[in-house]
Amino acid sequence: MTPQLFLAKGREKSLLRRHPWIFSRAIARIEGKPQLGDTVDILDAQGQFIARGAYSPQSQIRARVWTFESDEQIDSAFFIRRLEQAQQLRSMLAARDNLTGYRLIAAESDGLPGITIDRYDNVLVCQLLSAGADAQRDNLVAALRHCYPECAIYERSDVAVRKKEGLKLRTGLLHGELPADLEICEHGVRIGVDVEKGHKTGFYLDQRDSRFAAMKYFKDQNVLNCFSYTGGFGLYALKAGAKMVRNVDVSQLALDTAKANCQRNAFDLSRAEFLNADVFALLRQYRDEGQKFDVVVMDPPKFAESKAQLNGACRGYKDINMLAMQILKPGGVLLSYSCSGLMEQNLFQKILADAAIDAGRDVQFIERFGQAADHPILSTYPEGFYLKGFACLVR
Repeated sequence: MTPQLFLAKGREKSLLRRHPWIFSRAIARIEGKPQLGDTVDILDAQGQFIARGAYSPQSQIRARVWTFESDEQIDSAFFIRRLEQAQQLRSMLAARDNLTGYRLIAAESDGLPGITIDRYDNVLVCQLLSAGADAQRDNLVAALRHCYPECAIYERSDVAVRKKEGLKLRTGLLHGELPADLEICEHGVRIGVDVEKGHKTGFYLDQRDSRFAAMKYFKDQNVLNCFSYTGGFGLYALKAGAKMVRNVDVSQLALDTAKANCQRNAFDLSRAEFLNADVFALLRQYRDEGQKFDVVVMDPPKFAESKAQLNGACRGYKDINMLAMQILKPGGVLLSYSCSGLMEQNLFQKILADAAIDAGRDVQFIERFGQAADHPILSTYPEGFYLKGFACLVR
């Protein structure tokens, strides 16, 4: 018999609105002895079925919903159905935007909590970040092999959040062979991807729409691309006709890949620079030296991993954007982003406004950005919205 989680009275409201999380304090009792990642039925205080999910005894999110249908079993056929549903959106986007790389599964937003799958040409990269996802690895791989027989499957479950679920970090090949050189294309831009050693699953697919939208600001401009990683925004700037692009990152490997990506696209390397430096220190140096740029791209890594870190993150975002504004020419454009899910869009806008005051500059918000369309936001799961950005005209 499937173990059962009985909710405390009144704790079923969020589930009835189809939010996929059950917190530990919402559970009144458990019948059966579910183990880490086991499938459990979630019932209200009167014993009525609400959902079927995955049990995680070490996490504050004690269960994550797989399905709200009582007759749906969690097996390889379940994952095939979810993959086929998700592929409908991605096929449309791939055809529209000339994509060979995209996010196939966006966790809860695609009905698969704790599972992220990115497709890079014929390589599928999986991150299994919850106990339930980890326990269903075999069923998931079987479903992927059924739906994508031409693809290799690689796992990058090396994210610290797994420890909160009582899981060890794990990476490795699950099926097939990785190509010697893996390349994707988006909007006609060619990009090399290292799925074994690169950030996240190898590349930041979520910024694709922002990179494309930003092209209108780059033509004939001197661009400073901060936290450039493998050159994403810099590649689009060169494609758009930027006069000069300076890519800055602390990883020499990332900068070498960025240079190689420029060469993949036959861009003029005399218009591109690759600087290994700490962005905070470099911006202060440029400000003190009086160096100015037409456009600054500010796309830092996540500053806040928890609510306890949010105040510090706010200070960090304010400081770095203040410096960016100070090195922009009058009429220049700051493209600033935050991928911290805890950083709400209105709060981020306020931080940028405060940074403008401290920088002594007048700023107009002229465009908003969000995560790419292959990172959808389920209407019942607003936490799926995490990436936000602004184009700021700096006077």
